Amino acid sequence: MSIRELRNFVNGEYTSSTASEQLDIINPATEEVFARTPISTEADVAGAYDAAATAFTTWGQTTPSERQLALLGFADALESRAEELADAECENTGKPRAGIVGEEVEVMIDQVRFFAGAARLLEGKAAGEYMKDHTSFVRREPIGVVGQVTPWNYPMMMAIWKIAPALAAGNTVVLKPSDSTPVSTLMLAEIASDFLPAGTFNVVTGNRDTGRALVTNRTPQLVSITGSVRAGMEVAGAAALDLKRVHLELGGKAPVIVFNDADIQQAVEGIAAAAFYNGGQDCTAATRLLVQEGIHDEFVAALAAYAKVNARTGAPLDDGILFGALSSADQLARVEGVISRLPDHATLALGGHRQGSTGYFHEATIVADLLQSDEAVQNEIFGPVITAQKFSDEAQALAWANDVQYGLASSVWTSNHGVAMRMAKNLDFGCVWINTHIPLVAEMPHGGFKHSGYGKDLSMYGLEDYTRIKHVMSYIG
Repeated sequence: MSIRELRNFVNGEYTSSTASEQLDIINPATEEVFARTPISTEADVAGAYDAAATAFTTWGQTTPSERQLALLGFADALESRAEELADAECENTGKPRAGIVGEEVEVMIDQVRFFAGAARLLEGKAAGEYMKDHTSFVRREPIGVVGQVTPWNYPMMMAIWKIAPALAAGNTVVLKPSDSTPVSTLMLAEIASDFLPAGTFNVVTGNRDTGRALVTNRTPQLVSITGSVRAGMEVAGAAALDLKRVHLELGGKAPVIVFNDADIQQAVEGIAAAAFYNGGQDCTAATRLLVQEGIHDEFVAALAAYAKVNARTGAPLDDGILFGALSSADQLARVEGVISRLPDHATLALGGHRQGSTGYFHEATIVADLLQSDEAVQNEIFGPVITAQKFSDEAQALAWANDVQYGLASSVWTSNHGVAMRMAKNLDFGCVWINTHIPLVAEMPHGGFKHSGYGKDLSMYGLEDYTRIKHVMSYIG
């Protein structure tokens, strides 16, 4: 098999890097190297920022309707190349091929179209005389050049979450995809170049050093990252040195709280899908289960039985699989490490092992009888592993749910409206689902509290994060 040589996409075209080192890009399902990409240098990053700064003099002056037309054209082009994008994402991530178009590409297209329309709906305080003989109004402006870093779990979709609001607001972008999953992001830049001025959307590949160069460069006025808590803290610290704005979407440890009066079958099916989709490699995955003592044993047994049949893993073209390989050897080792360190009081209700000897596959796993202080409960595993705990009452469920460093997503399963509303009020998470878990829509914000970061993706709130506010006052006396 020939190995493809990838290049950065800067100023509207593929460009060679000044780097002397490359990264191997591995298919997680086969462990085969299928591409190589440069570890872009500070000079590469600076060149991309120069292109973005030049492009901002054009793109930043466009009207909202002009930006809307460009983004709508981009969305239509994504639609026409959906199968090609899905093939690339499948090879680079090991995901089941059958679901990528419907569950990711079509969702991405909808999100681009949402932001295309949202570009024309930014609002501010009404103009008026807040001081005698002086008229004030608010201008909402693009920030300028922004730097962005995306993760490996949803390479295409997370790129769209970053670039769509940034471009809709009139900014230009330099984006670094994850070191292991750059393929589809480079394709997005190529497709977008038919609709955007050269330099508006640039992609540089590389490792942590490349990401550090992207953050510390003095050109961007905002840097945005979706990634680990560690990475987010490093970005925030580096950005603080020259007072860049920072947008962070970091880890999660979503509590899934099931009360005695929940519909057990509905909850089992919904939670299994939300926990094991994409192999649990999702910051919102439903992987921290809290079940009230009256139904705990029955529920865990039902969940294990359902998942054994319906949450299978396998190669991307296999029939009937819910999730594919984990993203990398390191990620597989991380999951295996958590399982190997389980305390003696823990019980494996399902799975617990690597599947096969080739490819980074791991069985759907359920670990019961855990304590609140256990590593598997407190730390993000980011794999196909559900932890289960038994709680007595509403107060204990709430205390345990909030007793983690993360605050991204959560869900409550109950037929009692009062319980659901009290939990929604008091759960310290940026999203609370009731009798469902994981659906997202472009119109609603996504983002967390505490160590899950700050800033919002999706929705008008996400668009506003890529703007700045200017007060203009005119003397009229």
